[in-house]
Amino acid sequence: MEFTGVRPKGVPPAILTIAGTDPSGGAGIQADLKTFTALECYGTSVVTALVAQNTLGVQDIFPCPPEFMKRQLLSVLEDIPVQAIKTGMMFDSHTIRAVVDTLRSFYTSGLPPLVVDPVAMSTSGHTLLEADAISHLKSDLLPMATLITPNIPEAELLLSHDAAESTKIASIQDMKSAAERLSSGYKIPAVLVKGGHLSLTVSDVCREAENGTRVEWAYGCGPDYPEVLRATSEYNSSSEQPPIRGDAVVVVDVLHQDGNESGSQSTLFVSPRIDTTSTHGTGCTLSAALASYLGAGLSVLEATRLATIYTHAGISAAFPIGQGHGPLNHLHTILPRAVPRPTPSLPFPFITALIESSRATWTSYVRHEFVRKLGNATLPRDNFVHFIKQDYHYLKHYARAHGQLALKSSDFESISAAATIALSIAGEKSIHESFCAEWSISAAELQSTPESPAATAYALYILDEGVRGDELSLLVALAACLLGYGEVGLWLKTEAAREGSDVFLEGNPYIKWIETYGGERYQRACREGIAALEKRVEATPLTVPRFRELAKIWERCTKLETGFWDMAMTLS
Repeated sequence: MEFTGVRPKGVPPAILTIAGTDPSGGAGIQADLKTFTALECYGTSVVTALVAQNTLGVQDIFPCPPEFMKRQLLSVLEDIPVQAIKTGMMFDSHTIRAVVDTLRSFYTSGLPPLVVDPVAMSTSGHTLLEADAISHLKSDLLPMATLITPNIPEAELLLSHDAAESTKIASIQDMKSAAERLSSGYKIPAVLVKGGHLSLTVSDVCREAENGTRVEWAYGCGPDYPEVLRATSEYNSSSEQPPIRGDAVVVVDVLHQDGNESGSQSTLFVSPRIDTTSTHGTGCTLSAALASYLGAGLSVLEATRLATIYTHAGISAAFPIGQGHGPLNHLHTILPRAVPRPTPSLPFPFITALIESSRATWTSYVRHEFVRKLGNATLPRDNFVHFIKQDYHYLKHYARAHGQLALKSSDFESISAAATIALSIAGEKSIHESFCAEWSISAAELQSTPESPAATAYALYILDEGVRGDELSLLVALAACLLGYGEVGLWLKTEAAREGSDVFLEGNPYIKWIETYGGERYQRACREGIAALEKRVEATPLTVPRFRELAKIWERCTKLETGFWDMAMTLS
């Protein structure tokens, strides 16, 4: 048979796992089938061994007779058009030969994407791959793979087997080298070396990025993590180490691809390290997710990006099961919650998801040319004067929108909070007038200056949202301004402290504006706004369609904020 990759329209991809069992449900084919289902695939399975294991470890293994395993495999392949295959625990050379011979004889030309997880050792230290099987794994199964997913001990084992000396992996460079050697040595198109056994930091990754290595940062991780969320997390944290400082500990997986259109390349996939014991079946889950995404037609790079995100979220959303290393929460994607609950590694999931849903738009807003010129004092005076005059008009509309928010609120606490904010913003009128006076703008001139189209468009959108939307919709619309200005203020202060930056505070004519939004008073308002939104979403889980509605509102408001900066740059 030849694999065509074609499946009937509307039919989910069928994915096959060839692996051992786990009666406790966290690893092996049980974890694989849960993952396939969570990622909207149809799961099929072939058992290589019956494994007596739980969260405490592996107690015993009963390998499946090779001939019967072949029969299982053909039962699936002869009936169901499989779109991708993953192998897990192979245990011995007889099992490997049976799998290889059956796949080769069935697929006479063209094999579906094959993900090989070279399982050699359990978390508890139990041997899951017999010594004589390693040679067969390397010579027969690995060369058939589209992608292999060894962890660091497994990569060391594969590279050291039959070698004159052992291989040790202790850095990102070592991981990259190991992935390249495995790829070239066994003619494997892609190798993903998993870095969960290695302790690395954000700074380690940034140094690799500076040397030209491609990096994919997971949500809530990396140098582009919003300053306003970093500061809020730092303020709320009882630990000495906030989650996204340069020396924050991260997990790095290294993907090496050989022979793609752009030549060989390595990509680092970086996630915050989670302090948890819920890691049973992590490797099984990741490889099953990779097979699911490859079976759906995604590239290896995109499949790896999504699979690492899915697996990290599964660890983050795990609940305690068993007395040892508990399982991931495989079904976190299909629970009635479009945004996960807050966790130590992702304390603000709703705001983070909003920003990630329109990352480019957010970046255009908070790193706008207007902002950069404020920071290095190259913004012409006339542009700044034009901006603060228009900001006076927007301030009025922002206060009106909070009045609408009080009207939309359904309890006294929310009504009081919205009314207090509206009164506070209205009270900012005299402060803004005083600030403008320092720039030779009189109160009369402020009031007589016509609104620009950008200010009017933004105000009308938010006020319209206050009429037709609900309380949460309006909160999201208002948050784009609140958090964006908080982000800008903090980022400019952070940049000014960075060696070699052209941003400076002392002697900057715009320092008062920067310190207003980067200062404690405004940042406290940001923390309160973040807390209110996260509390609301956690209490009332969002459906996927509802989150998409809110994400559209958020993106629209960030675009309107960008338009406001554009207006200031063009004096229009």
